Amino acid sequence: MEISMDIIGAVFLAFGVSVLILPFLIPFLIRLKAAQTERKEGVQSHLKKAGTPTMGGIAILAAVLVTSIVFAFRYPRILPVLLLTLGFGIIGFADDYLKVVLRRSDGLLPKQKMAGQIVVTLIFLIYAWLRDPACLDWRIPFTGGYMLTGFAFRIFASIAAFGIIIGTVNGVNFTDGLDGLAGSVTAVTAAFFCYASMVTGAQIEPVCAAVAGALLGFLLFNVHPAKVFMGDTGSLALGGFVAGAAYALQMPVFIAIVGLIYLVEVVSVIIQVTYFKKTGGKRFFRMAPIHHHFELGGWSETRIVAVFTIITVLLCLVALIRF
Repeated sequence: MEISMDIIGAVFLAFGVSVLILPFLIPFLIRLKAAQTERKEGVQSHLKKAGTPTMGGIAILAAVLVTSIVFAFRYPRILPVLLLTLGFGIIGFADDYLKVVLRRSDGLLPKQKMAGQIVVTLIFLIYAWLRDPACLDWRIPFTGGYMLTGFAFRIFASIAAFGIIIGTVNGVNFTDGLDGLAGSVTAVTAAFFCYASMVTGAQIEPVCAAVAGALLGFLLFNVHPAKVFMGDTGSLALGGFVAGAAYALQMPVFIAIVGLIYLVEVVSVIIQVTYFKKTGGKRFFRMAPIHHHFELGGWSETRIVAVFTIITVLLCLVALIRF
């Protein structure tokens, strides 16, 4: 199977936009004092990161948006993927802006953030029912293309979508805790979805390629030691992309495979909080999310990023079995 020029073009265009924007965005964020703050009770080695500009996800969003606009007329099925990407990105931007620019320490209140995520998911589902209800069908892994479909199943799938989409978005958000981690893992996931789109004919390759290209550009400035962080602007947008691409490909079940890192990050936080409450203050992990557990166990940031990325590559290969 040949890689189309559209895919190559989308990767390079998004990469170029990202690389061109960031040298201007980083000094602007520094002047805006949009700086990362580190908790004293957190990983001590992270205290030196305080002051590093955040909200770098603006460059990722800009690169994906510009690239997608170029291809949108010939690939209209990228629109619902963009809807989730931009919708969650806007929520992340609002949270970042309140926290780091207006100095409101909590940013959006949890209820406000959850309400925003529910609204974005609901808008996506309304779009799906009106324009492309087939995206609510599910391909089942390892079955050679068997699908769950039908009106009754789509009702169930719509209800489940709130948990799947919001859970995925917050999983990516939790993964964004080390230099280059969320970007590296999600670039691999985006490449998998790009290939899956080629195989299935879903025609969302340009937006998947754009995310991969934008992240490659961003990682030039985000690998350890990071010059900029993506913030919630980037991590929530990437979570929206992962969920949106999975649904456009009828592959939400596959998120549990190719996005296992996101799932483990979320589950580790749930376990930690639950165990802490049940035992009166004891911890199950050294620290959650789980990447901090390994970090406090002596692993370097670069080692954790490399291991988590390699795991994601292997899981993407597993997901191709009887695809």
